Amino acid sequence: MTAWSSAGGTGGWGAGGPPTGQPWVAVRETHSGVVVLWGDRAVKFKKPVDLGYLDFRAVADRRRHCQREITLNRRLAPDVYLGVAEVSDPAGGPPEPAVVMRRLPEDARLTAVVRRGSGVRDVIDEIARMVASFHSTARRGATIDAQAMPAAISARWESTFADIARDGGDLLDVAHLRVVRDHVHDFLTGRERLFRSRITAGRVVDGHADLLCDDIFCLADGPRILDCLDFDDTLRYVDGLDDVACLAMDLEALGSQYAARYLFERYTAYAADPAPASLWHHYVAYRAFVRLKVACLRARDHDVDAGRTARTLLDCAVRHLRAGQVRLILVGGLPGSGKSTVAGGLADRLHAVLLSSDVLREQEVEPAAGPAPAPFGCGRYDRQHRDQVYQEIFRRAEVLLEMGETVVVDASFVDTGHRLLAERAAYRTFSRLVGLRCVAPPEVREQRLRDRPAGPSQATVDIARVMAKAADPWPDSIGLPTTGEPERTLDLALEVVCGGDRPMSAGDV
Repeated sequence: MTAWSSAGGTGGWGAGGPPTGQPWVAVRETHSGVVVLWGDRAVKFKKPVDLGYLDFRAVADRRRHCQREITLNRRLAPDVYLGVAEVSDPAGGPPEPAVVMRRLPEDARLTAVVRRGSGVRDVIDEIARMVASFHSTARRGATIDAQAMPAAISARWESTFADIARDGGDLLDVAHLRVVRDHVHDFLTGRERLFRSRITAGRVVDGHADLLCDDIFCLADGPRILDCLDFDDTLRYVDGLDDVACLAMDLEALGSQYAARYLFERYTAYAADPAPASLWHHYVAYRAFVRLKVACLRARDHDVDAGRTARTLLDCAVRHLRAGQVRLILVGGLPGSGKSTVAGGLADRLHAVLLSSDVLREQEVEPAAGPAPAPFGCGRYDRQHRDQVYQEIFRRAEVLLEMGETVVVDASFVDTGHRLLAERAAYRTFSRLVGLRCVAPPEVREQRLRDRPAGPSQATVDIARVMAKAADPWPDSIGLPTTGEPERTLDLALEVVCGGDRPMSAGDV
């Protein structure tokens, strides 16, 4: 016997019949609940278990969580979450609460859509728009904001590390785990300015926090997003980008990296969110790591496939953390060596910020330094003005690095002192420093200087010869020949900078 509360309905359980092609009755079980599919209804019971992070042993707690599940999930699927039912016990025990939902067709799950391969782009666009709209009106506040500060995010990572060490230490590559820990530390420690700016901009919300392909149904009148995280409010207080990164991670697990990248592009467009790709990579890695923790638990319970899944998820986390590493890339060399071409190409391919000493010198220094060109060591090229240019470059670079942006600096770097400014900026922001020294034979460099059109650089052949004699050694740079095909030169530079882990942003879609 069933006593309905807010679920309503007069025809009894499942009177409308199941979706086309589905059995009238089916049962699904999770670690914390049981779902009974009956006709046109899905009825979800909480198991009377204590899993540590949730405790459903008391009927009153199960009832409270059922009602909480209804309230939270009606934010995104009000016509699916019908209410709470009470199932009476003929033996006289207390009635058992259950969440009653509208039953949706299995072939409408996003998982099924992705596997079929058709219409994925349109569906992802709809979901991105829906989630961005949801975030725009979601609850905000100081308590919610606190969960998106580096200390809180670090605590979540550390809790997950501890769980994985306990449950999956013998399953996973220790070196890969160390890579994850090191990258996480550097990103969180050096990016406080970024995280504070996200809070100031209102990007932190009471979100969904568990967006998964299996829980999104793609219906003719729009998506229905189900099953948000409801057992711990603080875990639901997330940056909107973190929220949607969970779905991106799940799309990648289905083998659709394209859909994951398109989700990033469309969500950030609909949300008018200028987030750096490094933040996206960080959050996708975090979501993979949380899923990894669950896989380790399953492996401990003798799930034969869970070990392989855990290793795949660890690889996913490592890949994203490496791709999202914030870099300070110095592209140096003598005038005519091709450094500006390489720097511009790198910045375009990496979607990085380009800072040019020639441009900055023209904007900031030339009015006070006298007319150009001037001999090296005089006027705009004297020591004072050269120092001024490099100091301003690395002041700007440091702010950008703290905001999660990779920075490419186009300058000669013939002076050790100027390279030390770069080292300090990278050190203070926990960013990776890469030095590329463009090289070409003197006759090639000089012919390029004679042939190039007017631009920000005023370096002449005479200036280049003096600079060559005055240049300090740069032993920790990597020489990059620039006499070959430009695209091939850029490919070599990317390989040096990224080692195959090319950062992704919307432009890759």
